[in-house]
Amino acid sequence: MLDTFLFDLDGTLIDSIGLIHASYRHALASHGCTEPPYDEWLAGLGTPLQQQFARFAGDPREIDAMCATYRAHNLSHHDGRVRAYDGIAEALAALRARGVRLGVVTSKRADGARRGLAVSGLAAFFDDVVALDDVQKHKPDPEPVLVALSRLHTRPDRAIYIGDSTHDLAAGRAARVRTGAALWGPFPRAWLEREEPDVWLATPREIAELA
Repeated sequence: MLDTFLFDLDGTLIDSIGLIHASYRHALASHGCTEPPYDEWLAGLGTPLQQQFARFAGDPREIDAMCATYRAHNLSHHDGRVRAYDGIAEALAALRARGVRLGVVTSKRADGARRGLAVSGLAAFFDDVVALDDVQKHKPDPEPVLVALSRLHTRPDRAIYIGDSTHDLAAGRAARVRTGAALWGPFPRAWLEREEPDVWLATPREIAELA
């Protein structure tokens, strides 16, 4: 029996991928870097910004500057471009009605994650948010998922982590929770198949059927 549902944020709960890509491209252009092919960018999506920009700069100060440029662009366009995926709010409401604990596990900073949840109308559903600021290691390492389990006082065998990326699925598997692949995100199914998720979810409405 599952009593805890953990979710990735971007590409799983909220449709923010267009904004993320635009902010990434803006940061690269502003710092004189050549944009990589889309698939290369996508492969890094869901990992910390510092890690993504480290491939373009060796100086930590330059990496920090690129992250700041990214965040400034993202913040200035955020509220008009972020929304919950269709069916997500209904699925979360159904889970809450059944007494399920809900958490978010994201590689985004806490302030950005909570703003995204608030703007999309999802903040009230969640018991906890584990963000970039809360851990030392990041997805695909299991630490963020394990921290969420500890905070929500549950065991791995009673939890599932639902995400749209290979990093999400790898982190969940390493934490020994069940994993659910969200197919409405940007990652191709062929990429996700390599991580052997326990559950395939074609639409957000299917989430509530797992409880």
